[in-house]
Amino acid sequence: MMDIKEIHKFLPHRYPFLMVDRIIEIEPGKKAIGIKNVTINEEFFQGHFPGEPIMPGVLIIEALAQVAGILAFRSGATVGKSVYFMSIEKAKFRKPVVPGDQLRLEIQILQQRGNVWRFSGHAIVEEKMAAEAEFTAMVPDGET
Repeated sequence: MMDIKEIHKFLPHRYPFLMVDRIIEIEPGKKAIGIKNVTINEEFFQGHFPGEPIMPGVLIIEALAQVAGILAFRSGATVGKSVYFMSIEKAKFRKPVVPGDQLRLEIQILQQRGNVWRFSGHAIVEEKMAAEAEFTAMVPDGET
């Protein structure tokens, strides 16, 4: 389990772009589960959409990626380096995420070769799939 102070040790993201509030489960080399509590105070709700606030799908994917980054660091990637998206595949958005929802962000490592990681992610609200994707990321070895 990781609280926000521990998450800050692994991710450079800060408000308003930090999309994970805590990690409730982590199994290095395998999987992680994070939580994002979605509130009406999120800045993106001001324009997406007035009168009908919906969390942008790209930010749901970003939340999944942030949990994946923590999993990569806890699985041997060099802490202090950035995690860079290389590709996003099979992204599907199944249910709107709205203020008051709690996103359960489930990540699994599909493959890891050197500094390249491949993940599968599922964003779940009240036991229903809100979004899913597979993505590839890189954590550089050398100086950046």
